[in-house]
Amino acid sequence: MLRPVDEEVEAGEFGAWLEATVASLRGGAAVEVPCGSCVGCCVSAYFIPLRPGDRGARARIPAQVLVDAPDQPPGHAMMGHGADGHCPMLAAGRCTIYPDRPQTCRDYDCRIFAAAGIEAGGPQRRVINQRVRAWRFSHAHADLQRVHDAIRLAAAFIRDRWQAFPGHCAPTAPTGIAVLALKAYPVFLDGGAAAGLDDAGRALAIIQASRDFDQGSGLGPGLPGLLASTDPPSPA
Repeated sequence: MLRPVDEEVEAGEFGAWLEATVASLRGGAAVEVPCGSCVGCCVSAYFIPLRPGDRGARARIPAQVLVDAPDQPPGHAMMGHGADGHCPMLAAGRCTIYPDRPQTCRDYDCRIFAAAGIEAGGPQRRVINQRVRAWRFSHAHADLQRVHDAIRLAAAFIRDRWQAFPGHCAPTAPTGIAVLALKAYPVFLDGGAAAGLDDAGRALAIIQASRDFDQGSGLGPGLPGLLASTDPPSPA
């Protein structure tokens, strides 16, 4: 789990972030991330998918930095990274194609790891993990704090009890864990399905909650009302 740090960075109000992130997961606009001077995702040995819509990026990215991606659909490509883990489009600590950066870069929001209470990965993700540990959400009221707590409980279960899932089908990569926890947090919310279930039952409830999320058109149960609350904010 995350360790405390001396530096703290404002992550924004949790309910607003959650609403925007849910909308993004359902195909809406990417969430605006207050990265500041942080380039953690640019120096962390990520392979970056290039989609057909990334025409501006494709026009500026040299062909020699593209790598084979045999599982990619037609029209897709993959940009590699240097031996140091840095994006080839990073120079002097700045993205040289920022206005035309790929959609994957626009979508990346490491606050999802902070929300889930997990790190972004191992040593190659060191810089991102520093920022993840530094993020601090505020909560407009106590109910949103309970939603946040439920997301963290879901993430810890998915990570630590992956063998409880049928066919061991639980995600093991941090992004997959965090996204599934966000989709399935109602299972661990007060009075949720997790109460009274064994690990196998909780795993099945998580799978069903994820399916409901993917098929639904709204937020998690009761969340619209929580977002409408005007109670004073409380720190994370």
